[in-house]
Amino acid sequence: MLMLKQNIVAEMQICDMVAVARIINATLVIPELDKRSFWQDTSNFSDVFDEAHFINTLANDVKVIKKLPKELATARKATRQFRSWSGMEYYQNEIARMWENHEVIRAAKSDSRLANNKLNQDIQKLRCRACYQALRFAPRIEAMGKLLVERMRSYGPYIALHLRYEKDMLAFSGCTHGLSPAQADELRTIRENTEYWKVKEINSTEQRYKGYCPLTPREVGILLTALGYPSNTPIYIAAGDIYGGDFHMADLRFRYPILMNKEKLASVAELQPFLGHASQMAALDYIVSVESDVFIPSYSGNMARAVGGHRRFLGHRKTISPDRKAFVRLVDKLEQGTLSEGRKFSDRIIELHRRRQGSPRKRKGPISGTKGMDRFRSEEAFYENPLPDCLCQGERTSVPLDDRKQTT
Repeated sequence: MLMLKQNIVAEMQICDMVAVARIINATLVIPELDKRSFWQDTSNFSDVFDEAHFINTLANDVKVIKKLPKELATARKATRQFRSWSGMEYYQNEIARMWENHEVIRAAKSDSRLANNKLNQDIQKLRCRACYQALRFAPRIEAMGKLLVERMRSYGPYIALHLRYEKDMLAFSGCTHGLSPAQADELRTIRENTEYWKVKEINSTEQRYKGYCPLTPREVGILLTALGYPSNTPIYIAAGDIYGGDFHMADLRFRYPILMNKEKLASVAELQPFLGHASQMAALDYIVSVESDVFIPSYSGNMARAVGGHRRFLGHRKTISPDRKAFVRLVDKLEQGTLSEGRKFSDRIIELHRRRQGSPRKRKGPISGTKGMDRFRSEEAFYENPLPDCLCQGERTSVPLDDRKQTT
């Protein structure tokens, strides 16, 4: 038996553990979602995903059961932190040998435990089946997500903006650009008091210039304007509470008044079943983002990578990945008065993002010159670009927005 505990944004990790179970010939116990994360979500797997569909779809690949059988309650168990980005030989030779002394193995961590590349094609295909066929959201989440998409489409073709300008991300990344000293202190306190966040001292300016900070709402507004999107473009904000609220959203709302989110598209009664459950609310954002005409993440986190990869799988739906490192330097020039918004600025932004819009390409390998774990860490994640392993199995249904100033 293979057991694991998952973060609330866990699609990629779950699918990797399906593949690991296949490699080591294990029965997989339905994952337990982590209830001790920053958001303290009490959701179970079946609250977020269609459990029966997951089990049935994978029946010919991996045996999946809902919970550990009673007869194994006192069985010999082992908890193991699998080595990051490991290939077939590691699991076949080292982990599989654990069955000689144990009947149950619990994976202490499941993020990035499986290599992105150089795996057998049947394992890569299994990752695809697990992610894009077996793992789907629970029926009530699917129904609510579809309703949100329909209501969003009533405004016309729309952008889904994954605006990761939220308290947990800013605290974790140490990014405080544009915040007041009191807000910066609050975020630093959160980081210092969150035990499992290892890095406590972070230079915000360095983070930002390295491209490690989520774009601010104001920066996103500048980006969208420069890319040529008109002010009447409907935008769905895929996010929780934006840090600083209306104050930090003012500039983006001035540029793009049709800003919508779950709370504006649905009534309190309709959202009531999902309130207080961050994973379920994130699932609704995921659905609306996957179905959007254009998807733009302000930060390349787990959800952004998962949505971007899913959109590639469905036919390379337009996904604009901001070049944060280059873009923030141009924004600073605007603030310093050495550059101004207009045609020349817009042309520079468009050129900067010409090849960052989700067009077909092979998955990127490691950065040249990197070694050891840094080599694996620098690779593009499997689920961020599941090609060529996963063939496109869907037709593009979205209607492109006005692309007069854009290149796809």
